[in-house]
Amino acid sequence: MNSFENLLRQAIWTVACVVTLASPLAAAADSVEVAPGVQVTKRSYTAPTNEQPFFGFAVKNSEEKAADEKFVSAIIGATGSREKAFDEITLRGWRAVNTGKIREAALRFNQAFLISPEQSAVYHGLAVVAQFRFNDLDAADELFRIALKQPNPVKALRADYGRMLLIAKRPRDAQPVLEQAVKDAPNFGDAWTNLAIARFQNGDAAACAAADEAARKRPSNNSGADLTMVRSAAQCK
Repeated sequence: MNSFENLLRQAIWTVACVVTLASPLAAAADSVEVAPGVQVTKRSYTAPTNEQPFFGFAVKNSEEKAADEKFVSAIIGATGSREKAFDEITLRGWRAVNTGKIREAALRFNQAFLISPEQSAVYHGLAVVAQFRFNDLDAADELFRIALKQPNPVKALRADYGRMLLIAKRPRDAQPVLEQAVKDAPNFGDAWTNLAIARFQNGDAAACAAADEAARKRPSNNSGADLTMVRSAAQCK
């Protein structure tokens, strides 16, 4: 694995991960095909392009494209297959998300995009980046919706999407997403907590049932306070 680790470190500095600054203005009216049949609204932010979703849609020259191809070929060679390369890179992306390293997460999910641009995890991961790095809930919403349609979604996809909708103050949109999320990942306490919040905000009497289930599933420290709040507000026993 040492050679693979070295390859990943080097990749951060290669042209595959461009480090120039992009325009702070989003070209909201334009869309780009990023994978066969997948259109994404073209947005860019004030940040290094390798930390923006889809590299900030920067136009790459022939040398940069060649560097991307070299990176993908090397990663596949190091792991043994395109699928394993994608799994390894996205695993590192989720680890970065879970430890609050959103800039690193952006690097990883952009690398995953180079490897297999059709996969759901690319759009899921970049939705999280758009939400937490750039506070762009419209972009996150678009990418989450695309992720739902793409192959091989992770079980936490709807839980993350539902949470984003709650943050966007859209509880009516969030509730059906979270109702499915707890079916996709029934042992995920945070999803049950967020479902309880959505139900409560929508006046659904079943809020306490979801809160009780959340307590049994032991939500994370991040949502523990939310669970306490909703149980108190809904006057759960």
